[in-house]
Amino acid sequence: MKLYQIDSFTNKLFSGNPAAVCFINDNWLPVELMQNIAMENNLSETAFVLRSSSGMKIRWFTPTSEIGLCGHATLAAAHALFAHEGAQEKELVFECGRGILRVTYENDLLTLDFPRDHIYKIDFQPQHDCFQFLPMETWRGTEEYILVFEDEDQVAAAICDLAKAAQIDLSGIIITAISSRKGIDFVSRYFTPKYGIDEDPVTGSAHTLLVPYWQGIMMKDNFRALQISNRGGELFCHAEGDRVKIGGRAVTYSISELLI
Repeated sequence: MKLYQIDSFTNKLFSGNPAAVCFINDNWLPVELMQNIAMENNLSETAFVLRSSSGMKIRWFTPTSEIGLCGHATLAAAHALFAHEGAQEKELVFECGRGILRVTYENDLLTLDFPRDHIYKIDFQPQHDCFQFLPMETWRGTEEYILVFEDEDQVAAAICDLAKAAQIDLSGIIITAISSRKGIDFVSRYFTPKYGIDEDPVTGSAHTLLVPYWQGIMMKDNFRALQISNRGGELFCHAEGDRVKIGGRAVTYSISELLI
């Protein structure tokens, strides 16, 4: 079975968020085997794409668990299909547990079409106190919390108490602030240690929460965002009804063959 390793949300190697992609025909592999492959890859996510006569389905695994939605690994799968697997159509359609995901390719930009998450403001709780800075606001989505910090410097300097963050009742914590950089609207970082990822380099799915939040603050629909992890990544986002479109670039790091 062929395996691709792709750097997503970047136009240069060794930045963005690396993901592995495996293509499967006809039937899913056993869950235990897919989990072992993801563990062996030891990347934040490995995407498995099932191709059949009825279309394509996609699932994502961290080194320790299957997750419900992943942006950068979906972007990586689309890149592999367009760049290496001979996809000719301008739009790819994937079915997953949360519905239909679409990825378009135009002018060197891959754009994810994801369902918008529903967020609401909550009171700050002791379980959210995982950083040396207190947030100005706390919001909750389906699987993540958003902590809104005072400025970009706080987001960049934030140190996460990983042991405490691993005990929260949701999947992860997003921290965000308005950007101080020209042409950039907001910055973010994402932590999900309970799923074996201390800090995710670039998280497309987090922007299904971040875009609705910043849309309400900035009163606009188009955003240029940076995730300011050590590797870093750039995302071009657009709010459109109950969907969020998340654009980015990707580059291939390696193509290999699994001997299983």
